[in-house]
Amino acid sequence: MATKHPREITQNLEPEPRWPALIAVLATGSLFLFMPERLTFGPNWLLLAVVGVLTIPTVLSRRFDRPQVNYAFGLSLSGVITCALVWSLGMLIAGLPTKKENPEELLRAAVALWISNILVFACWYWRLDAGGPYQRDLCSFHTDGAFLFPQMTLPADSKLLKAHWRPGFVDYLFLAFNTSTAFSPTDVPVLSRWAKLLMMVQSIVSLGTLAILAARAINIL
Repeated sequence: MATKHPREITQNLEPEPRWPALIAVLATGSLFLFMPERLTFGPNWLLLAVVGVLTIPTVLSRRFDRPQVNYAFGLSLSGVITCALVWSLGMLIAGLPTKKENPEELLRAAVALWISNILVFACWYWRLDAGGPYQRDLCSFHTDGAFLFPQMTLPADSKLLKAHWRPGFVDYLFLAFNTSTAFSPTDVPVLSRWAKLLMMVQSIVSLGTLAILAARAINIL
């Protein structure tokens, strides 16, 4: 009897865990607690409160199997965090000529923004690639998406290839980390135009954080 190719097996597989993405959005909201309130939109606890409120229907819609509702709230979470991130970066850069922040505040804010940048764009890539986690759960092997992961190019008999491989949140987190650090996706080619645009935005935020804020803070220490 012929053995089926691992990419042709359509048996039910375990769904991708959602808790890493949940931790990422809550961690991003928590990072804003370390920034001065004049750099945040409202009190520095406001983003964490909004994220917490939006997380409740997101988790409930997942539990009650409402993928479209879950998808909408997931996008709303990422959108709110991204707006807060861009706002804080803009306020911080705008305040540089007046020297309102001391070196310690600049470094603390730069670190918080840089880490937040990685986490929120990892959530964007995870949420949007190949239709999101719900759509990826329907495939026995990930073969089509906005990113070309190395596992997608390995031969079927490769010992490094795990049967029923699909990208998880850590894969997108690694992609976002490389984009913020090297301003490049490194080993993951980008195929989709929307993904290229998102990576451009992420690189701009990272460049503004590292090259402008961190360098300025170190220069005046």
